[in-house]
Order: sequence, then C-alpha cells, then structure tokens
Amino acid sequence: MGGIASVLYGGAVYLLFFGTFLYAIAFVGNLPVPKTIDGGAESALVPTLVIDTLLLGLFALQHSVMARPAFKRWWARFVPAAVERTTYVLLASLALVALFVHWRPILMPVWSVTDPLAVFLIDAVFWLGWGLVLLSTFLINHFELFGLRQVWARLRGRTLPPPAFRTPFVYKRVRHPIYLGFLLAFWAAPTMTAGHLLFALATTGYILIGIWLEERDLVDLFGDQYRRYREQVSMLIPLPGRKARPEAELKRPRPAE
Repeated sequence: MGGIASVLYGGAVYLLFFGTFLYAIAFVGNLPVPKTIDGGAESALVPTLVIDTLLLGLFALQHSVMARPAFKRWWARFVPAAVERTTYVLLASLALVALFVHWRPILMPVWSVTDPLAVFLIDAVFWLGWGLVLLSTFLINHFELFGLRQVWARLRGRTLPPPAFRTPFVYKRVRHPIYLGFLLAFWAAPTMTAGHLLFALATTGYILIGIWLEERDLVDLFGDQYRRYREQVSMLIPLPGRKARPEAELKRPRPAE
C-alpha cells in the first residue's frame, strides 16, 4: 500500500509540476492566461518591489536550500527516500504558484522592439530557451529529476543505481543547458518592462549562485571526473573548440603530477 500511495503522490505532484511549467511559459511570455508578468494594474512602486523581490527570494531559497546535500541528510530523517524528490518538486511548484498569484507588474518600458523580423527572432529565442530546458531534462532522466522514477522503483521493490556521470548531446558543449534555456527564455522579450527586467535580473543572479553551489556538490560527488569536464566544457555559452571528450576518456585517471 505504501508503494501505491507513493506512486499516486508522485503522479499527482508531477501533474502539478507540469501544469506549473506550462503556466510559467505563458506567465513570462505574456500569453493568454489569467495572470502574466506584465498583466494587471500597477500599484505603488515600493510595495511592488518589496513583494516581487520577496516572491523571487522565496523560490530561490526553497530551490537552493532543499537541494543541498546537508539539508537532504536532515530531511531524510522525516521524509522517506522514495518521495524525497517528489516532495521537493511539490514545494518548488507551490513556490512558483505563489509567485504567479501574487506578482505585481511594473509596466514602465525598458525597451520595445517593433520591427516584425526582430520580434520574430526574439520570440524564436524565447521558444528555443523553453525547448532547451525541456530537452535537457530528458537527456539527464526527466522522470528521475521530477521524482517519478523513485516512486516507481519503490512500488516494484527495487533500488535505484547510484548516480552516473554522463554528458549526453548538448551536455558535451555546455555544462548547464537547463540554466542556459531559462536565461534565453527570461531575457528574450520584444517588450521589456521594468517588472520583467527585475524578474530576469533576479533569476539570472539566482542561476549564477545556483551553478556555483551545484558544481561544488558535483565535484564532491564525481571528483576529478567532473573537474576534467569543467575544464573542457563551457558553463553556459557554447564556445568553439570546447567539447567534452568521450566518456571512456573522461573516466581515465589523471596522470601523476
């Protein structure tokens, strides 16, 4: 019964996550949904800045703190391992929902592009960014990233193998394609308002801090294997000549110095 309950819990949270992900696309892109980043009436500037900054900070704090190994070890005393990732996804999704609901727009224009071709290209980058985010999650096991693989393994009485270091497809050219996709999506706006700029700047800062924390954890997990990968492959911008060597080569021990 515990395994069935875990699968039902994991499935429900995944549906919530995926709905939140789709809504995030519409929210940032000002697509026709009830609330968008530039939707609604403006209110006083100072309270708006405080509220929006707190909402962004809440998501960043939840997303970063709960992802750290030390927190996971503490968290594991209260939450079964099979649903730990699912619970993390649930709280992250709820933090995003809170941001969507309570976000206040600041409509002062920062830039506005009107040329049809330029607008088309910017919109193409926006969709490319979201597509890169989704593709990258599947490259590193989408269903494990969002907790489904763990609850399915519990139902079947199986134990998941330990994490393996891999560099599939775009990961051979850039170490963090998911973050790159988010940056493209957040900044590609034909019309950039002050509120959207606040969102883009805050999330960019969070992404850079998140990368620093994540890479520290990856070095602890994979050691020299990840250090060599970091030396070979760019963090966010694919550069000519920088590419991961074949995985078999990455696993060779570093020669003695």
